[in-house]
Amino acid sequence: MDLLLERGHRVIVLDNLVTGSVENIAHHAGKAAFRFIQQDVTEYLFLDEPVNYVWHFASPASPVDYLELPIQTLKVGSLGTHKALGLALHKGARFLLASTSEIYGDPLVHPQREDYWGNVNPIGPRGCYDEAKRFAEALTMAYRKEHGLQTRIVRIFNTYGPRMRLRDGRVVPSFIGQALAGRPLTVYGDGSQTRSFCYCSDLIEGIYRLMMSREWRPVNIGNPRELSVRQFAETIIRLTGSRSRIAFEPLPQDDPKQRQPDISRARRILHWEPKVDLEDGLRRTIEWFKSRTVRKRISGARAA
Repeated sequence: MDLLLERGHRVIVLDNLVTGSVENIAHHAGKAAFRFIQQDVTEYLFLDEPVNYVWHFASPASPVDYLELPIQTLKVGSLGTHKALGLALHKGARFLLASTSEIYGDPLVHPQREDYWGNVNPIGPRGCYDEAKRFAEALTMAYRKEHGLQTRIVRIFNTYGPRMRLRDGRVVPSFIGQALAGRPLTVYGDGSQTRSFCYCSDLIEGIYRLMMSREWRPVNIGNPRELSVRQFAETIIRLTGSRSRIAFEPLPQDDPKQRQPDISRARRILHWEPKVDLEDGLRRTIEWFKSRTVRKRISGARAA
């Protein structure tokens, strides 16, 4: 959103705020080029003005959220995607679906290329999110084929940065929050499972380039630098200067053992690759969480 406004676009945001926060958009309040509508995307969408691009990012994305909201997650992937595609078709707009690396499930191919179909358990605890996104991709392709709609699909790998919720359940805010509080960092299994982390500004640039390109096939956007979850926990402890230790817990069902994007298509077609070094991005993110923690303490002291 910030990038779109910076590049001269008018932006209309629709969000029911189930997992979002008005705080994240408050700095745009009063701008002529910005409008916010609090609405569920699964309901009828009506906008009384021209629309050139529809960016469909609606969905709980944290395991904590989609495990608590499985039906809503499935509805936003199906009904929500249908409504968003319908809006794009009605307005003659280009449509971009924010899909996910989770469509690959617990992959049997490594690294993951866009032509890999995945290894997903449709009735497991993660199935509500994985299958919602897989259905959304299928529906997007159906609209392209049947209606000639201009569509784009981005498969987002682990992303991090400021404005994440401290307790949203994903590994970056969880580890940072635990480290700043001096609590043990919870690592599931033996910590040998791998992840690849992409800083938010890199991700946003890649997605923007995809929307403005002519590429209709799915495109992985993420950082191909792979490291184990245990290595990542140790990095967070070092960068925060925490005395926290690592606590090992049983591995959740269907938790992916490897996650690394093959970004050859993004490099070739979008001329994109991540620029922000992991430790640099983590330092920025840690400082943001520190500032939020201090602000909450001050607010709590005033209230008392």
